[in-house]
Amino acid sequence: MSKSECNHARRSMLKKSITLAAGVGATAATGTTLATPCANKGDQAFDHVYDVIVVGSGFAGMSAAVQAAEEGQSVLVVDKMPVFGGNSTINGGAMAIAGSATQKEKGISDSVELMVQDMLESGRGMNDVEMLKLVCQDTASSAIWLEGFGVEWKPFVQHFGGHSVPRILQAKQSSGAGIIRPLIKAAEAKGVEMKKQTKLESFITDDSGRVIGFNALVNHRYERPSSGEAKRFGARKGVIMATGGFGQDIAFRQIHQPKMTDELTSTNHPGANADALKQMMLLGANPVHLDQIQLGPWTSPDEKGFGTASQFNTIGTFPKGIVVDPRSGQRYFNELADRRERATKIMQNRDEKGQPVYPIGFTNAEGASRAQTLEWGLKYDVIKKAENLDDLASLYDMPAEALKQQVADWNKYVRQGKDEQFGRPLASAIELNLGPWYAVRMWPKVHYCMGGVRVNAKSEVLALLTDQHIEGLYAAGEATGGIHGASRLGGCAIAEGVVTGRNAARNIANKNSVTLKQA
Repeated sequence: MSKSECNHARRSMLKKSITLAAGVGATAATGTTLATPCANKGDQAFDHVYDVIVVGSGFAGMSAAVQAAEEGQSVLVVDKMPVFGGNSTINGGAMAIAGSATQKEKGISDSVELMVQDMLESGRGMNDVEMLKLVCQDTASSAIWLEGFGVEWKPFVQHFGGHSVPRILQAKQSSGAGIIRPLIKAAEAKGVEMKKQTKLESFITDDSGRVIGFNALVNHRYERPSSGEAKRFGARKGVIMATGGFGQDIAFRQIHQPKMTDELTSTNHPGANADALKQMMLLGANPVHLDQIQLGPWTSPDEKGFGTASQFNTIGTFPKGIVVDPRSGQRYFNELADRRERATKIMQNRDEKGQPVYPIGFTNAEGASRAQTLEWGLKYDVIKKAENLDDLASLYDMPAEALKQQVADWNKYVRQGKDEQFGRPLASAIELNLGPWYAVRMWPKVHYCMGGVRVNAKSEVLALLTDQHIEGLYAAGEATGGIHGASRLGGCAIAEGVVTGRNAARNIANKNSVTLKQA
């Protein structure tokens, strides 16, 4: 099929989707050349044919691939990057689980209903409640499913901001690689084929509009958008899009959040752009909540990406330390509020010239005892050590007496079991009496996109104009929108990715196959 035939077949769809869903200027603003969806007129042969093709190899993609293989499907995973795993390999490996065995061992009372309530509160009520419940109901069973492939959790439960009880299990490596690597190993053992440096360029549909595959560039280099050899991939039952968010796509995110300039770097890998999202939109997919872009409040301006500060802060500073304004030595927000509230408070703290005033988060040796990144943070001078509070104040030019009074006040709140300043939950809090002290500067980074394509409870992508599902097109994980509403709670990305990836796989396995010709 010629390019002109293909363009003619989808011209009307292109006009409807881009104009209605993304704004006319979206494509021009990002500088991306979009390939239009292509109808498979003439029954043209495919270079490769499988039952199911998964695009993306993070938590959602690999969970979908393994589950689909368990359902008896032939499965291919493609990823445009030179390594598998996407952002998932570089995240903290923390999963929110309602009703885990470790919670029960520790005497922590939790429930699916409480997790739903916490996520609704954080999401400011904007959540897709049906999908939210679907995720929360399957976290405990999915954690056990992961353990079956060799995932190992730390033997304690963490309390992340916005959760009303401790419910976070973290891979013992403090990295998502502790989950991705076992999933890749399991996928390979089950016969899943995997191709990296393979970029989806445009979908291929049959005469009914059903997605039956896509055009791709193989041997692609993400830093050279047009590089690679063109190939056609066929999917007899459909395609699962697990392509993540667009945190690194500054032009696209500024269409929806103009203030998110290059002043804000990202925790995402360099290929985290909106290309795959745009291809779904060209098919008519309904994009929701694209302006809801999360900033991670636990990062530091003194290093790139997640770095060492993130794990130090999530396991040390926030639950077992305090955060202060260096000008006053005083706390100015609840360290266990949800991410949106904390990031907003940090971003708003500026000097008279509008420049950021980086807050100082710190804890003592007891509070930092489980921070696996402490040694590396000290080595690269991101985390600083002080023997006493006077030295700590001197390191960051803080008023020493005010700082010491703040610490004394904090210790009183812990003893009385009530934070009189900001109402922070104190279940994991400790008195800060003895040094040495460990501290970091903080500044948020773009971390997660709550927005994406709208899906139904079968993880089928829904069309903007009809609200009906697009045959053959599924999506899971961060590529979807609505589950988290306005703000995602920590640990809920892995929960969402694993649960919705498996959900998509189970449902696609039950679809009828189409007959495809292989070259």
